[in-house]
Amino acid sequence: MKPVSTTSLLVLDLAGTFVFALEGASTAVQHELDLLGIVVLAFVTALGGGIIRDLLIGSVPPNSIRDWRYATTAFFAAAVVFALHTQVSRIPFWPLLTLDAAGLSLFAIAGAGKALDFNISPLLAILLGGVTGVGGGIIRDLFLAQVPAVLRTDIYAAAALFGAAILILALKLKLPSTLASVLGIASCFLLRMTAALEHWNLPKVLNR
Repeated sequence: MKPVSTTSLLVLDLAGTFVFALEGASTAVQHELDLLGIVVLAFVTALGGGIIRDLLIGSVPPNSIRDWRYATTAFFAAAVVFALHTQVSRIPFWPLLTLDAAGLSLFAIAGAGKALDFNISPLLAILLGGVTGVGGGIIRDLFLAQVPAVLRTDIYAAAALFGAAILILALKLKLPSTLASVLGIASCFLLRMTAALEHWNLPKVLNR
């Protein structure tokens, strides 16, 4: 199975980093955190999932620490939100949801692709794609003393796993890595957006 190219992984990673950092910083503003809190939440939301993935596959130090472009991208997004928080807070729900779905899709595919680069089995590569997509959001929610949203509402982590699975399937069918990445990203994005539009949720055990 041909892994995703290094250049494609970098582009996906940095794009996802910026989108998730914007979301993390915006969440910090909503919770009335100070500048340091905004920077911290931007960083962990954007890079937490990637750090977990890299530690699990043995890529140490993690890329987000070794490569200055990751932290710089996250800090730049935090600065944008801090300087333009009034304008950012006025962005309607659907554009924000679209950005979030885009970030999730980019990270899930980048995470699965990097796992393949390290000769991780396809099944575990799918799981690591999911970890990359949702890990930062889980850390963010824990910092805010909340039960992580991805564990209780919405088709979110499942969308990341689905997109990563489509990437793996496309590579197994020997499609070009760029096309496989596009298919994976599109699959994750469409499932996430459709689930939000139709109010889909995974089954729950209800305590009566």
